[in-house]
Amino acid sequence: MQSQISSNFQISPHPFNKEDWASSYCNVEKELTKIELKVIKGKVPQSLKGTFYRNGPGRLERNNQWVHHPFDGDGMISAMEFKKGIVSFTNKFVRTKEWEKEEKAGKFLYRGVFGTQKAGGVLNNAFDTRLKNIANTNVVKLGGELLALWEASSPHSLDPENLRTIGISTLKNTLKKGEAFSAHPRFDPGHNGKEPKMVTFGVTTGPKSTIRLMEFATTGKNAGNLISERKDNFNGFAFLHDFAITPNWAIFLQNSIQFNPLPFLLGQKGAAQCISSNPKGKAKYWIIPRDSGSFSKQKPQIFDAPDGFVFHHLNAWEDNNEIILESIFYDDFPSIKPNENFREIDFSTIPEGILKRCRLNLSNKTFEIQSLSNQCCEFAMVNPIKIGLSARYAWMATAQQPKGNAPLQCIKKLDLVSGKEVIWSAGPRGFVSEPLMVPDKSSSIEDNGWILVLIWNGARKANDLIVLKANDLSEEAVLEVPLAIPHGLHGSWADAN
Repeated sequence: MQSQISSNFQISPHPFNKEDWASSYCNVEKELTKIELKVIKGKVPQSLKGTFYRNGPGRLERNNQWVHHPFDGDGMISAMEFKKGIVSFTNKFVRTKEWEKEEKAGKFLYRGVFGTQKAGGVLNNAFDTRLKNIANTNVVKLGGELLALWEASSPHSLDPENLRTIGISTLKNTLKKGEAFSAHPRFDPGHNGKEPKMVTFGVTTGPKSTIRLMEFATTGKNAGNLISERKDNFNGFAFLHDFAITPNWAIFLQNSIQFNPLPFLLGQKGAAQCISSNPKGKAKYWIIPRDSGSFSKQKPQIFDAPDGFVFHHLNAWEDNNEIILESIFYDDFPSIKPNENFREIDFSTIPEGILKRCRLNLSNKTFEIQSLSNQCCEFAMVNPIKIGLSARYAWMATAQQPKGNAPLQCIKKLDLVSGKEVIWSAGPRGFVSEPLMVPDKSSSIEDNGWILVLIWNGARKANDLIVLKANDLSEEAVLEVPLAIPHGLHGSWADAN
């Protein structure tokens, strides 16, 4: 079958078809094991050796009831193994205890954080405050474990080879049962000649919030071991999905939000629907010294941050007494109201994400902000070797149109110094997910490597795996995935042993 993907490096003048976009939202109907993917264009690079893992919602409907928001869908992991120019595909649902109970019952038994309700109306949902660990947000390898992450609770451990669910992981007794563990860890490549680490956090929320910052070894016999941690308390209800690191600091942007739990307790809304922007408040930077840095025993620095809402950061680095932090800003907290259908959403009513750079002055606790691109974007990343250091290039998912909100249909490479852009488009009928940059280990050039991205092909109602050259976004290979997988969230790359 011929690919429907456009690769003319131009922004398509044709508007997207909402039916194409919405058709991705379906249940994953089968689990596959080691299926060789068909290459329909180009050739898979022989030097790509490892596994591309992806996580996202795979169960969106039970007994004719749809989740209210796709973020409430049960986690389903895809693994695409690259070996000798061949890609084999495996996918499995994360078999959480809640997933198994609902599979057996054939209906929703738990409320979703983003608004999904049990059948039976408000009375059947009131005062049921149980959290369903859906393990649907990210997947990373740490030591011998593959971890399916959902930030409101503990990770699930999976077998990296066959994706079999082993169960809740305490990470060698680092976590208490049900303890929150971020779905957005950062991998320190080994700053200042030190060993590589996975840096992550957990949050306990309330009128005062506590951040537990943790660092884990990622190489050698200690891989997977906790090597440092600290806890810091901050005023206010913390809503944190992502953060950034430099050699000395972990940087959090606490959005100015308010949380009214009453509608959640009364069974009217999901917990996330009870979050809203606080127009009387002020966003804050919470800047925590890392134990491996030069300021490890110092207290956090706290000062005002720009207006807007941030889910994701691109990168951060240090410049004398300043931290430069690049983030994707929204004008307001984007949400889906209780009476809205997420498959029929009007994109023009939702604020777009804009990539901006903030210079944080640690001496006088002020910031300066500038826009790096005015095109709607999400899921931005740099070469992993540049995490925490000044990077010249970034890759991200963008809309086709130059202004305003729309579905993500393009991959953009942005020169963060000159502003030059290179764009690859999956439009008009394709829709992209988070791009992953895999560096070419044989080269020291920052933009040598590959961009891997799983797209939704609206023409054939299934997915394609795209391999692009990182430097110019030319297509190396297009492979058909014999499966329909909904628009997903985050993923990672693990080098072959």
